[in-house]
Amino acid sequence: MLNQTVTPLFSDTSRPAPIPERATLDTLLEDENSPVEWSEEDIVFLHWRLLQEINQLADPATPLEEKFDTLRWVFSEREKDGIPFSFVSCLRVVGCSPLSPITYCGRVDAEEVRDRLRHSLKAWLKVTLERYPAWVRNAVVHNPQWVEARLSRNPQWINEQIKQMSVQGDLFA
Repeated sequence: MLNQTVTPLFSDTSRPAPIPERATLDTLLEDENSPVEWSEEDIVFLHWRLLQEINQLADPATPLEEKFDTLRWVFSEREKDGIPFSFVSCLRVVGCSPLSPITYCGRVDAEEVRDRLRHSLKAWLKVTLERYPAWVRNAVVHNPQWVEARLSRNPQWINEQIKQMSVQGDLFA
């Protein structure tokens, strides 16, 4: 039996740098010719923020499309592990940088994290799918690539289908 209570892989911590004043942000954003300057701390924080998306996998309220997107990122081809902002790159940057918002932990074994996610995924998806009609659950279980393809083209596809069926009724029921 899978453990359905899983602690977050990357707990939320507050960012130590102060947030700029609204007027300062507006001025920076209005000037299209001015490049946005990213500090090393900002880049590390962005890597950390991307890893926070993993915590959403355990939340039943997270839409399927978002879960599929996160899973695609985590379980992408190994050839992509070295590119900037890949899952493995984010683990390395957040684990090793002195500017990381988490306590230093060194290199993290990406395969170990992936295995931990695989172990919990069935329970997380089961709870998420309970929120959807039977036809959605059936489609995700028996033809996940078909569902994922539709959601990648239109993230609202399931909602639109549910609404349409509530208006028309199920023609095959």
